[in-house]
Amino acid sequence: MAPTAKGTPSRLQAEIHQKKTFHSAQQEGAIGIVRTADVLKRRFSRIIEPHGISGQQYNVLRILRGAHPERLPTLEIAQRMIEEAPGITRLLDRLERKGLVKRERCDSDRRQVLCEITRKGLTLLEKLDAPVSRADDEALGPISAADLGSLIRILDAVREHHA
Repeated sequence: MAPTAKGTPSRLQAEIHQKKTFHSAQQEGAIGIVRTADVLKRRFSRIIEPHGISGQQYNVLRILRGAHPERLPTLEIAQRMIEEAPGITRLLDRLERKGLVKRERCDSDRRQVLCEITRKGLTLLEKLDAPVSRADDEALGPISAADLGSLIRILDAVREHHA
């Protein structure tokens, strides 16, 4: 939301207690995206973290469940992540210690490690499916279907521009 009148702060300015106007609509839009992403991330963390995993660990488990029963190479998991995870090996180490994933060296290429979700990992995701789905629906619930379609296209364009 742009300033409504000279000196009247936008909603974003008020939220972050910023006195000066943004230097451009692009700056306000970019900060708005980051602020909104953080709000949603914290919301989902409150659902996921009581189950002993982080948002990134949840993402890995979802990726592996999607491939199940196939195993995925570590680098392919990293490429599929929603958020870039430079420490994918450490992320997998933690999940393996919790018994949520299993890793094995590839027989044909010993440099490659193949990962798969365990029964325990699948069970955890089953517990989280309904609350995460409700949170998805509630997160963007106030947006009309038409506006949601526009939002998706706009976000796609921003990501494509920076790809």
